Amino acid sequence: MAISLTASTIPSLNAKVSASSSSKLSRLSSLQFPVQLRRLRISNGSRTSSSSKRRSLPVVEAKKQTFSSLDDLLQESDKPVLVDFYATWCGPCQYMAPILNEVGAALKDKIQVVKIDTEKYPQIADTYRIEALPTFILFKDGTPSDRFEGAFAKDQLIQRIENSLSVKQ
Repeated sequence: MAISLTASTIPSLNAKVSASSSSKLSRLSSLQFPVQLRRLRISNGSRTSSSSKRRSLPVVEAKKQTFSSLDDLLQESDKPVLVDFYATWCGPCQYMAPILNEVGAALKDKIQVVKIDTEKYPQIADTYRIEALPTFILFKDGTPSDRFEGAFAKDQLIQRIENSLSVKQ
């Protein structure tokens, strides 16, 4: 299912533009998008690059679970938990979303991946002193064992997690 919008699809784009709104429209039409977004094409709800061949990624179904607290989740987990602290407005966080899905699929037997929106849960972000986004904290046995910030390539993130998992506490 491809999404395509034209001026005829959106009635407000066909209306005559007054002089006062003309400057607003010209400002809006000059928005610049990051290179990654300029090459994106939406097809069947998946993110593909228009300049590369189609490749199929494993579908990872997120389990939406409710816990009374993050501490409960960390204590009840039978494997280490990688927590991604993110925000919806954060560009690098959006870049990491599909990479995190791939990492979660690759390491599904080793770790559990959890995402926490710092805008919805600021008290949790304050508890773990989240000052940059994205921030990843790897918890082993309910306690933080590694912390890293910023965007990573899939292989770099997997290597970092595996190195942390192999370190004895």
